[in-house]
Amino acid sequence: MTFADEVKNAVTARAALLVVGVLALQLLFVASYVGALHRPDPTDVPFGVVAPQQVSGQLVTQLDGLPGGPLDPRAVPGEAEARRQIQNRDIDGALIVSPTGAADTVLVASGGGTVLATSLTRIIEEAEGPRQRTVRTVDVAPASPDDFDGLSSFYLVVGWCVGGYLCASILAISAGTKPANRQRAVIRTAVMALYSIAGGIGGAVIIGPALGALPGSVWALAGLGALVVFAVGMVTLALEALTGVVGIGLAVLLIVIAGNPSAGGAFPLPMLPDFWRAIGPALPPGAGTWVARSIAYFKGNAVTGPLLVLSAWAVAGTVLTLLLSMRRRASDEISRTTASTGGSNPA
Repeated sequence: MTFADEVKNAVTARAALLVVGVLALQLLFVASYVGALHRPDPTDVPFGVVAPQQVSGQLVTQLDGLPGGPLDPRAVPGEAEARRQIQNRDIDGALIVSPTGAADTVLVASGGGTVLATSLTRIIEEAEGPRQRTVRTVDVAPASPDDFDGLSSFYLVVGWCVGGYLCASILAISAGTKPANRQRAVIRTAVMALYSIAGGIGGAVIIGPALGALPGSVWALAGLGALVVFAVGMVTLALEALTGVVGIGLAVLLIVIAGNPSAGGAFPLPMLPDFWRAIGPALPPGAGTWVARSIAYFKGNAVTGPLLVLSAWAVAGTVLTLLLSMRRRASDEISRTTASTGGSNPA
């Protein structure tokens, strides 16, 4: 046998296509992560301005015209309202202008991302300098001292996502990527649900009571974790049912390559380029990270939208998995009927 024949036997056309697909995923991984994270510049950060009426409009216009457009400022009637909007995650910070002195206050929320809070302080200090005003920073939703750079919530959600698509991949590899019938699809869905509950509780206990890295309700985090794991797992099962082993790669593309860099973890959403900022909230890592931070630092505010996103992924994955298993069963029955008819002699 020649060397060329050996190569043909060792590397099938299907294997070659899968290798090319892996190479494409690798290059997309590099492009996505570097594209999203190589230059984190704040852009259009929702920002409140509390100032005397005679200077409020002028100050909002000045901040809106800063080079690069880092802020999206809007007038806020008072400091209490500014704090409320930060806690509700409507704005990421606020400038409180003193009506009597030259010392102003910047309200930030490092629980939503330490890098963003630091950037807001720097931007306002540079803007206030020419006006001969000083700035002090008040953190109204501080990150835990054991939550370095506010990253623990992101790493927690990444762990849940990894568990979801790995469990789904194992279920597929162990007994075929496409469920043979509806019963098997239901069994896989039930296993995924049980695994999701265990993963959600385990992650919440580790991040909270065990390590003390993240405050907030353990049971709220556990519920979030179960939803994240189940959503990612069922989407992976659906992709596998639709495309076979290629579905594992598609899940990696969706969750790891597109979802992780756009999740607002390493850098909050206002510091990401437009493309990643747009897709992040619609993908499980981004929705999960937002909710985890809200539970930990913002009294559980502003979680309805992201929870609906996660629920939509979970429902879509479950429905698609079950429908595809029913379609395959019908296809198999037609094939058996055709084979039986073809094997009989007509009268």
